[in-house]
Amino acid sequence: MVLFRSAAQCAGANARGILLTGMGDDGVLGLLEMRSAGADTIAQDEASCVVFGMPKEAIARGGAGKILPLDHIAREIIGSSACNAPRAL
Repeated sequence: MVLFRSAAQCAGANARGILLTGMGDDGVLGLLEMRSAGADTIAQDEASCVVFGMPKEAIARGGAGKILPLDHIAREIIGSSACNAPRAL
């Protein structure tokens, strides 16, 4: 939670938070703070999780802006990165 909270406070909408498979809810509040600060947030979908506990809580509490299978998350990050944005001439 500390890492996500720091990202929310320091980077706001310029940050990206991703919550992967796991038990408990220790990353959920931080991810929710990131989303509230305007960050792009992603939770791993149930079908690709070994343990859906943490992503499930993030989704239920509104912390996940997108819900994606594990094999789509990297593509989403790369596709939405600023380095891939069109450049002005």
